Amino acid sequence: MDTKIVRYILCRMLGVEAALLLVPVLVAVIYQEKCGIVFLIPIAILCLLFLVVGRKRPEHGQIYGKEGMVIVALAWILWSLFGAMPFTLSGYIPSYVDAFFETVSGFTTTGSSIIPDVEVLPHCLLFWRSFTHWIGGMGVLVFVLVVTSLDRKNSMHLMRAEVPGPEKDKLVPKAMSTARILYGMYLTLTVIEIVFLVIGGMNLFDSMIFSFGSAGTGGFSNYADSVAHFNSAYIDGVITVFCALFGVNFALFYFMILGDFKSILKNEELRTYILLIAGATAAIMLNIHSLYPTIGKSFRYAVFQVVTVITTTGYSTADFAQWPMFSKAVLMMLTVIGACASSTGGGIKVSRLLVGIKCVKREIVQLAHPKSVGIIRIGGKKVSSDVLRTIYIYFIAYVGILIGSVVLVSLDNFDFETTFSAVLTTLGNVGPGMAQVGPMGNFAEFSPLSKLILCFDMLAGRLEIFPFLVLFTAPAWRRKF
Repeated sequence: MDTKIVRYILCRMLGVEAALLLVPVLVAVIYQEKCGIVFLIPIAILCLLFLVVGRKRPEHGQIYGKEGMVIVALAWILWSLFGAMPFTLSGYIPSYVDAFFETVSGFTTTGSSIIPDVEVLPHCLLFWRSFTHWIGGMGVLVFVLVVTSLDRKNSMHLMRAEVPGPEKDKLVPKAMSTARILYGMYLTLTVIEIVFLVIGGMNLFDSMIFSFGSAGTGGFSNYADSVAHFNSAYIDGVITVFCALFGVNFALFYFMILGDFKSILKNEELRTYILLIAGATAAIMLNIHSLYPTIGKSFRYAVFQVVTVITTTGYSTADFAQWPMFSKAVLMMLTVIGACASSTGGGIKVSRLLVGIKCVKREIVQLAHPKSVGIIRIGGKKVSSDVLRTIYIYFIAYVGILIGSVVLVSLDNFDFETTFSAVLTTLGNVGPGMAQVGPMGNFAEFSPLSKLILCFDMLAGRLEIFPFLVLFTAPAWRRKF
């Protein structure tokens, strides 16, 4: 392990976080909030670390696959540790563990919260809380690649460790250019959503908060009742559409810019994603129609909740924890599946679901016809044996972390629905779960140990497990691979 290059890049990244912390300071100035001064302390610490370690690049530093994964895992932990400081220093979240949980939830775009009354927070803290969604949505490493010349030669190792999905393909030959294209599309869609929400009657601050949450598929709100606060079909519709768009593979937006609509129409993952949304919406709408006066309202609440859950955004317009068990079961299924690969959404990804189903189908065919040769294809492209092996290991690790976390969190002695859904929703980066952690509840009552376990789940889920496994695996620190 080349620890010098690891330290150098981490400190460069901390310098970028210091610059980002200046944005909520500006918000505090605009709203004349004295508590904005608490951001200056972590900014000073981060700048010092940058000046001491991050200014001069090691002469012979080299990033291999393991360095990329370790840098990504440590970067997310360090950004969360320093990003949590303003919440504790301001006194609004006195417990640093709680502040860390809230910040990890922000950067990983989970949206789970420990704050019982979010409306008491000042504008600067509310902005920083949601701004972490927008930064973490595309990935903190990808963001740093866009704004700095972090490591031009080996930047693809960093992107491969952070961009979600079983396969990491570059849109263009250079990873730096790929990162800038991704963030260009990301920023453009965010600005468009802000404009649409302002047209719908939101003020600029609220529209930025909800656009950050939609873009990062995070779900933090500055109102206790989330999107339901506005009671607007138009706003529900805008957020539904943009959450769905941010759950799509960003490579498809690039194809659209190039006019390559054939590749978009051929994309099997996109078709499955749309089918899942349509099918789940129809099923839930029929199941809850007796709870609402018209079928139109049933559709409005059903499609909003389906889209925000499958994209792992977690916004709510209704307390779906009070819906019939069938609807809750469908939503929990969507929690596990998540959005498309290379989107800002979490979950196991639709592409992995497709590969898993096709693997089962291939095994059934080969049992009936032992001499047959089954080839797994997604969108007409053959899925390599290396990708299949990675997906198998991912599923095993996912289930292992899920079971282990449920057992440990159960020490808090909550009911099974609360415990299981809390772990499932944090591992899938969704946000709200069921029962006590439903859309109208929060995670405040969990013990510090459980909160740290759930933080691990959020980080492991966002980074798709492997970078964290490498970080905590001793051989990775000794051998090159």
